[in-house]
Amino acid sequence: MPGVRSVAAGFWVGAGSRDEPVELAGVSHFLEHLLFKGTATRSARDIAEAVDEVGGDLNAFTTKEYTAFEVRLLADQLDLGLDILSDIIWSPSFRAEEVEAERSVIIEEILMARDEPGDLVHDLFAEAVFPSHPLGRSTLGTEESIDGMARADIEAFHGARYQPADIVVAVAGAVDHDAVVAAVDKGFAGRTGTVAPDRLPAPERRAGRLVQTRATEQAHLVLGVRTPGSLDEDRIALEVVTQALGGGISSRLFQEVRERRGLAYCVYSYRCSYTDAGAMAFYAGTAPKNAAEVIEIFHAELDRLASVGLSERELAIAKGQVRGSTVLGLEDTGARMNRLGRAQMVHGQVRPLDDLLADIDAVSAGDVARVAAGIAAEPRALAAIGPFADSDLP
Repeated sequence: MPGVRSVAAGFWVGAGSRDEPVELAGVSHFLEHLLFKGTATRSARDIAEAVDEVGGDLNAFTTKEYTAFEVRLLADQLDLGLDILSDIIWSPSFRAEEVEAERSVIIEEILMARDEPGDLVHDLFAEAVFPSHPLGRSTLGTEESIDGMARADIEAFHGARYQPADIVVAVAGAVDHDAVVAAVDKGFAGRTGTVAPDRLPAPERRAGRLVQTRATEQAHLVLGVRTPGSLDEDRIALEVVTQALGGGISSRLFQEVRERRGLAYCVYSYRCSYTDAGAMAFYAGTAPKNAAEVIEIFHAELDRLASVGLSERELAIAKGQVRGSTVLGLEDTGARMNRLGRAQMVHGQVRPLDDLLADIDAVSAGDVARVAAGIAAEPRALAAIGPFADSDLP
């Protein structure tokens, strides 16, 4: 990236909460924490001080299909960053005292998430739309699974899933490609390994309904449907449709729920996408007395999409928004590195940005109609949290 003086580097591991047996729910996220807690040659403090000393930033995140470890620092410190990432990925110490300390931290994280109904409702929706399947579980796991997880279980999961064949290294910024390859090769030190086992296929299409009665000030509502996954040819058309329905201030949901009826401050649509499955959902936070009306609006907008599609103007606006967010989201090294890592991990290739923009421009009214027909045929899943009973909601 000409003109920048920094780099972002990430190790993307093809293992997430989808790959966990139920008794080890949350082990990928547990590993994400533990790998920063020391290696054979570095303590957790050594790692933290080494990155802070050069003004860097070390972070990680866990998803349902992969876990990423990333560092951002000045370009002349890239070797240090790659050395630390290689060390934590390949040589974690799993010291007993660190495992127990992080166990307590993660349980606190689970309790904190439970206290945030605006976040928790999305976990409930995942459970409703992917019932009895790892895709429906929280990446954090449960108190019971984290409490019952032995150090040996975590170490065995790392040994089985953190394999060279299932790891992508992505780097963006002021970098020399050959120097990066040499540094990564040195960190791998000739390791070999097996390819990860096949994943449990996505569940059959059926939708659940989960309503949690709580004395909250607002009702938190999510209604949605199953959609095709990240590899489907309609994925870009789905993104455009999602944007038109609730992605901006001109979107149907924003205009109907907030601007015309004044029922919510926060209302939007979103899409979650996995290799072989996905979902599109509507969210709103509203006064409990308005919950039923908002849910009815959600249903009506899904019905209207199926019956009339999008107008030419709506389609043009949505395509412009997707184009803009795609480009504007790639203006820094961290975002560029994340695009590289995710694209290679999920799609096995990194398509040129201009090709992606051309695909967005090419989305047609016919594509929208096809996507809308698929959405209309799907059962609808509902998740709600608020001071009401299931029978109070449509």
